[in-house]
Amino acid sequence: MENSSNGAFSNFINNKVLPPIMKFVNTKPVKALQDGMVYALPFIIIGSVFLILSNIPIPAVAAVIKASGWAAFFNQAYTVTFGVLSLWAAVGIAYVYVRNEGYEPLPAGLTSMAVFLLLQTLNIANPLVAAMGKAGSGITNAAGNVVMSGSAVSQNIDKLPKVLQDFVQAPVTGVVNITWLGGQGMIAAIIVGILVGWAYSAMIRKGWKITLPEQVPASVANQFTAMIPAGVILIVAMLIFAAFSAFGNTDMLQFIYKVLQTPLQGLSDSLGGALVIAFLVPFFWFFGVHGGLIMGAITSGLLIPNTFDNASLYKAGKLTVAQGAHIVTNEFYNNFINLTGSGITIGLVIFTLFAAKSVQFKTIGKVEFVPALFNINEPFLFGLPIVMNPFLAIPFFLTPVIVALSTYLVIYFGIVPPLNGFAAPWTTPAIISGFLIGGWKMAIWQTITLVMSTAIYFPFAKKYDAILTKEEGEKAAAEAAAGNAEIEKM
Repeated sequence: MENSSNGAFSNFINNKVLPPIMKFVNTKPVKALQDGMVYALPFIIIGSVFLILSNIPIPAVAAVIKASGWAAFFNQAYTVTFGVLSLWAAVGIAYVYVRNEGYEPLPAGLTSMAVFLLLQTLNIANPLVAAMGKAGSGITNAAGNVVMSGSAVSQNIDKLPKVLQDFVQAPVTGVVNITWLGGQGMIAAIIVGILVGWAYSAMIRKGWKITLPEQVPASVANQFTAMIPAGVILIVAMLIFAAFSAFGNTDMLQFIYKVLQTPLQGLSDSLGGALVIAFLVPFFWFFGVHGGLIMGAITSGLLIPNTFDNASLYKAGKLTVAQGAHIVTNEFYNNFINLTGSGITIGLVIFTLFAAKSVQFKTIGKVEFVPALFNINEPFLFGLPIVMNPFLAIPFFLTPVIVALSTYLVIYFGIVPPLNGFAAPWTTPAIISGFLIGGWKMAIWQTITLVMSTAIYFPFAKKYDAILTKEEGEKAAAEAAAGNAEIEKM
């Protein structure tokens, strides 16, 4: 009866739940988002290195680097790599969308970049505004030392004629505001990339292009092919910018950030959001579908901006939950929810190496050991298997949920600091990744989560191992009996 109900549940999941989810995941926009974001990853990772170099978590060393002026150079490198991740996303998403449609993709990627820049107001607040007043930052020198307080700045500016005060405090125009090229512009970048990719492909498909004679080199002809779609898209984008400016006194990027991105980031950063993500990754895997890819595609547009926000706070020396640091970031997803592989199966690896008695467990454990160090566990998922295995379902679902819950709480209550924004590659071994993304306290906590995984998996693995050992013994006895029967016939 139990097997019948399990079979009915599996059939329900496979026939009713998974098909619409897979249909959504395999849509053109989601595929473009998933693969397009990959183009931003090298810049995110390299930029993270410059972030750490400019903010070494050793005060004495950090002070020396800052005084030497090298911190400013590292910050420059960080700003044009990790600091403009939304720009990379806008280019990559449109590029992949059009590439998947079978057309020349680079013009679409560049068009998307132009649209993304066109839709923002090209000015920044005057730095004097933030420097003025008792709560102002004041004026600092290259070493970061305050040379004039905020109050002193206000007092001196107040001595100027009113017209001159207004002039020196006016926004700086004719510049690109990198605020919207970073994490705050991510949802807008995703929308722009997808819409540009879709519109560009549709126009090319309908023949909206300038066709030159065959004698014209392909490199030149391709640019003329792109001219009409790019021109139409840019004109529409200009009209959208004009509408937001005229009727809303804002721009599209700021509007999307306030109305859409801020609430979604808050949802992704909640305890409930963390638990849902932690459960759904192994849930999809259990039924043989790549849970990491599905949830990564859905959550990356929100969790990567969370990482960026934390990096900015870390850079400013304000990385605390009280000052707005996010608990759930892309590194929370990669280096806790998926630590040692989906389901956090390191506990299962330890069991197979030190306590398993069955040949199947021992053999697969030896194969899985090295991949597990780099957060890869497909040998377990399909070789043991864990997929559709009721004996290991409970720890497989439970472990990442418990780890997500406990990690959220230790950060929330200040036991360990928030993640610092360093984008450690998902293959970075445990403990090392913990140190990189949060210092020695996070490395210790990550070690504790490995112990938790072992404690959760052990009793279930022991029971399953006993079943496998019994089956192997019965099979060996049957084979021996068959061999003896053959000998007697001879």
